[in-house]
Formats: sequence, C-alpha cells, structure tokens
Amino acid sequence: MDKQTHHSPAIVLDNAAISRGGHTIWSHGNFSIPTASVTAIVGTNGAGKTSLLKAELGLLASSSGSIEVLGQPAGKAKAKIGYVPQSYSNQDDVNLTVEQSVLLGINGNRFGIHPTRVSERGQARRAMSLTGIEDRAAARLGELSGGLRQRAAIAQALASDPELLILDEPLANLDLASQRECVQVLSNLNHELGMTIQIVAHDLNVLLPILTGAVYILDGRPHYANIHDVMNSDLLTQLYGTPVEVVTTPQGNMFISPHAGGSKPKEQNLHTRSRNCQQ
Repeated sequence: MDKQTHHSPAIVLDNAAISRGGHTIWSHGNFSIPTASVTAIVGTNGAGKTSLLKAELGLLASSSGSIEVLGQPAGKAKAKIGYVPQSYSNQDDVNLTVEQSVLLGINGNRFGIHPTRVSERGQARRAMSLTGIEDRAAARLGELSGGLRQRAAIAQALASDPELLILDEPLANLDLASQRECVQVLSNLNHELGMTIQIVAHDLNVLLPILTGAVYILDGRPHYANIHDVMNSDLLTQLYGTPVEVVTTPQGNMFISPHAGGSKPKEQNLHTRSRNCQQ
C-alpha cells in the first residue's frame, strides 16, 4: 500500500462539525496534523474527545465540513489504522496466548476457523518484537501484568502494519514504570518507523518527551497546536478545569503541576524559583 509522505498531513479537518441527536458536540474544526507526529488529544470529560476519534475512524459522520485521514475521507482508510481501545481485554480473553491475541489483529474475522498462515505468524512476531514482548508469545493474557497486557494490545494493533496508530487512554491504571515502558514503545515506533500516533490522555507529563503537538477541545471547538504552545498554564487550566502551572526544570524539561492556592497560575522556572529561595 502507498505510504503517506512526510509532506502530506495525516489528518485534515475542514470546517468539520459533529452532532448527535440534534446536539452539536463540537464545530469549526479547521486544522491539519502532520504525518509522523505524536499528538495528544486532551480536554475535559464530555468535551468530545471520543467523538473526534470515532469521526476519524469513520464511525461517526461529520454533520458539516469534512475530515480526511491518510489522504482519504474518514472511514475509507480503516485498513491503515491501528486502534487500541481504552478497555483492551475482558474475561473471555484471559486464556488466549499473547500470540493468539496479536493474530486477532490480522485474522480476527477468521480466528479459530481457518489455519494461520506462515506470513500472518511472521507479522504477529514482528509486532511482538516491536513492543518488546516476543519472549512472552506463549504466555496467556491472564498471566501478564497490566503493562505487558497493554503492550500486547499495542502489538495487536500493529499486526496489520498500520500507518496511523490511535490509542484511547493507554496509560490509565498502569504504574509509573509500565507507563514509561509503553511510552518508550511509542517513541520507538515514531522514530524508527515514522508512524503517526494519536493518544487520548488526561495526564500529559509522562508523554511530554515524545509529544509533538496536541488537539484540544475548548469552547466547543477542536484546535491543534505545537506542544510547546499547549504548555501554557492559562490554557491548561481551562482544559483541565482546575488551576495548574507549567514548571520548567534547570535541565529545560517541562511538567504540569497542580496549582496550590487561589491565585492565577503562571509558568514557573526552577532556575528563577531557586534564586528567589536563596535571597
């Protein structure tokens, strides 16, 4: 299949709007997301993040305007998209081996009916290798930690060799070590394969090292911006609905911190704060 070039955007919204039951969820979506980018989708609950994902996947039609994904109208490029839902597995899956689960990403509609082809097994092993779980191929999902199970979910989404990987809250309910391992997997996919990645997330801190931009839904409109422009205390306070501040360390790293007290939050620089404390 033809791969998107880095010169053409992966996702384009042109005056797009989404409505359900006569109610407009969001409108005036006008932006493009670059190919080979890593984008967070942020916003308060109910703002329309899930609706945006469904619209990109072609599961929810735009009520006006247009949405293009990988150069095609939304819904036409499903074969090029890998999707990791928020709830990956259920009780029916726990007895599957990791390899069987990953194979579902290739032949799920034929699983258990037709034998697996050698080429399909090779695809599954490549996906497991990309996520660092090839040595757990024979393990059952029920035996895995939450972090390993999440990497198995990513491997399943990678098995069909997608150009765009979409993940819905992939780090929720994982401990910090597992979160960092999953983020490293995503970083490798982006840097080594040039994969375009979208991540719905509430907590941006662990993702910040790999993010290039963010889509945020504010005042009923979706926006896209470079991640450095999104790291603004006033903007993030509006998005989170609670006071937060952006802190910059002496090494130049940034993170988001809850803001104590009722005064207006502002960007903090630990160089400056350290000098002030010494005076």
